This record gives sequence, C-alpha cells and structure tokens, in this order.
Amino acid sequence: MRIGYPCINRSIGCKSSKTFRLNSYSETRLREIVNNNLKCLMKILKYNKKNHMLFFRITSDLVPFASHPVCEFDWQGYFSNEFGSIGDYVRENDMRISMHPDQFNVLNSKRKDVVENSVRELIYHAEVLDTMGLDRTHKIQIHVGGMYRDKKGSMARFQKRYKSLDIRIKKRLVIENDHGMYNTSDCLDISAKTGIPVLFDFFHESLNPSGMSLKKSLKLIEGTWKRVDGIPMVDYSHHHSNPASKKHAETIKIRDFHKFLVYTRPYDMDIMLEIKDKEKSAIRAVELARKDSRFLIVHR
Repeated sequence: MRIGYPCINRSIGCKSSKTFRLNSYSETRLREIVNNNLKCLMKILKYNKKNHMLFFRITSDLVPFASHPVCEFDWQGYFSNEFGSIGDYVRENDMRISMHPDQFNVLNSKRKDVVENSVRELIYHAEVLDTMGLDRTHKIQIHVGGMYRDKKGSMARFQKRYKSLDIRIKKRLVIENDHGMYNTSDCLDISAKTGIPVLFDFFHESLNPSGMSLKKSLKLIEGTWKRVDGIPMVDYSHHHSNPASKKHAETIKIRDFHKFLVYTRPYDMDIMLEIKDKEKSAIRAVELARKDSRFLIVHR
C-alpha cells in the first residue's frame, strides 16, 4: 500500500504545472516552462520519498500545449534525459505515478472533434509516462463521460471507442466511478466487456452509490486489475465541512480514514488522497497507515 496526493505540493515553493497563454506560444517559452516543471517535479518526488508518500499524480500541465496542433516541438527527445532521470527515481524508490486528464476529455462524446481532441490528449499523457520509461502499473484515469439521455448507448459508445484506442493508451487507461452518472456497478459492467481496470473513488461512491458494500465493491474491483496492472488504485476523500457540499474535504478526518483502513482489510491498494491541503493530510495519513501491515516503506 502506497499513499499519496495529486499534482501540487504546497510546502516546497514551486509548481510542476507552470504554463502560459496560447497566444504567447514559442518553442523557447515552452522549453523554459517544461524545464521548470520537470525540475520541480523531481523536487516534489524527493520530498514525497522523504515523507514516505510513494504515490503521486502528475499534473496534466507538465508539458503545456503538448496535445495542441501548435506544438511541433520534440519535447520527448529534447528532455529525454530529464524524463529518464525522473523515471529512474520512481522505479528505484518503488513509487507509483498516475495522471488524470481534465473533464474535457470525453471519449463517448457525440462530437467528433471532442473525441479527436480527447484521444490526442490521452496520447500525450501516455507519452509522458512512456518517456519516463515507466511500466503499465503507472496509470491514466478517466471518467466514462456523458450520458446524453441514453446511458446504455453511451456506455456502448465508450466501449467501442476504447477498443479502437492506440495500445499506448489502452495499456495505461483505467476508469473511475463518478459522482453523478456512472457508478461503480456501471464501471464494472464496462470492465467486463473491455478488460479495462476500475479505479474506485470512495467519495464518489458516497454521492452516487452502487448499492454494494465497500468490501464487495473492492472484491469485484480487485478482479479487474491484472498482475501487469499492479494493485488497484483508490481515490479517497470525504465530505467538506458542509454536509450538503459535493466538494472534497479541506483536511483529512483521521478517525474516518482509520475506519476506512480497518474496514478495507485485507484488500491491498494504493490510495490517492483527494483532499485540498494535499501533502499535509497525506503526511498525517502516512503516520497512521505505518501501523498497517499493508503499508510499503522504502528504506533506500
């Protein structure tokens, strides 16, 4: 079991998601920004390693405009050493990396341009992980997409589009249950027809329940992950201080997280904390989880 947080570290004073406006695009500007982002990403990973946080979601903005037609720059070749060094560090320290394209990536859209843009964006995400030399346990997570007043038809359209994707994408892609349209049962149905692993989002399950118990969900989800995919990935959060809010919590409720750890035994998983104060909550979660026999500690 690894524990981590997504994209931004608020303690080290730099961001790996620095970007700029499209109307000021130039290769010189792009090289400058990517160089900054990669250096900062390495700093974040070293901070995480020091604090036993071995799971991290890399920002989609690591290489700005990489999937946009304006970008003809060979960023993979130009920064191959930097990407390779990051990949080496991840492997040497038994870390796991994930990525999560934004909500505009909709594979089951009825609009051809949206689908084409989504595929280009997914190829970019796969190229980031491939350029780092990381195996297929390092994943790209997406939602199923829209419902378009026809849930079954929209699920079938996703399945068809998934099967036609480039192998670079297919070997990394996982789907997660969302907070309003496609619940855990829907994702499991899609997985049964495509073989795509299911990422369980605990918070989304509370907002859009499947009717299954947590243990049953985890058992079924575990079966969607092959050995080459690694252990299942789980997103964990709980409600904001306002019970009526659908926002993620500002900080972790450690008692609730303890109950989650106890109740999910014996299932092994890597846990991404989608909590707003990022590494602060992750450090507290690690302190608690170190008492759990599933927790992975690297002594190198």
